[in-house]
Amino acid sequence: MATKTATKTKKIRIQYYRSAISTPTKHKLVVKGLGFTRLNQIVERVDNESIRGMVKAIPHLVRIVEN
Repeated sequence: MATKTATKTKKIRIQYYRSAISTPTKHKLVVKGLGFTRLNQIVERVDNESIRGMVKAIPHLVRIVEN
């Protein structure tokens, strides 16, 4: 029987720390797309190019938290 190797996907922890009230609509949609619902919330997402691009679009609103 073949053994399965568990592939561990890299995760990134992101914190939403500044309000998006006076930001453009596109920035608000990126915040929503990352899954944030309230300030100071920390979410864990798969570390891939699309998530990194979303974080890069709004660096003034979110920060990457060390594990």
